[in-house]
Amino acid sequence: MTNGLLVEKLGMTQVFLEGGRAVPVTVIEAGPCRVSQVKTKERDGYAAVQLAFRELPERKAVKPSKGHFAKASLPVFRYVREFRPMGEVQVGATVKVDMFSKGELVDVTGISKGKGFQGVMKRHHFRGGPASHGSMFHRAPGSIGSSSSPSRVWKNMRMAGHMGNVRVTTQALQVVDVRPEEHLIFVRGAVPGARGSLVVIQKSKRAS
Repeated sequence: MTNGLLVEKLGMTQVFLEGGRAVPVTVIEAGPCRVSQVKTKERDGYAAVQLAFRELPERKAVKPSKGHFAKASLPVFRYVREFRPMGEVQVGATVKVDMFSKGELVDVTGISKGKGFQGVMKRHHFRGGPASHGSMFHRAPGSIGSSSSPSRVWKNMRMAGHMGNVRVTTQALQVVDVRPEEHLIFVRGAVPGARGSLVVIQKSKRAS
């Protein structure tokens, strides 16, 4: 149907594998999502499946959204994303977590936690200077210029600045468990984003 799903990150815990080994996992509430639109190459210039996630109260919806979902005979949803189509798909269909299986590799995309303005030691893992003996150089970035030539700061110079709150994709995470009746998927390792944030999970490109 599609190669991915819209999900919500619930948090982290640990599970025990066969043999008693404990591994860290991220618990994700995966869908169910509804197909709100199917785009074709002939009509739209490219092929895609638009999935909708998390119903929105009618009083909070704007007119364009109401009209868009009315065409598909669906209630208004909060989130909409497009995915690559895989096989036949119909508008209004429901996509559930059972599209993934235990042991499968997935790519997870989310917005990383924002950490505000941070220095070079936290942001770029600089070593810093001596901590004592009057060095006067502890957490400073050091020299950033190149003298009179080229008389400017090089592009992409690692400096202090805004950290986090960017789109991050973690690839090839293993699916430890899938619980279709609870719409839950357990992914081994950490997933970008805060608890309760919107995440996109797709079949891994490395596995294909």
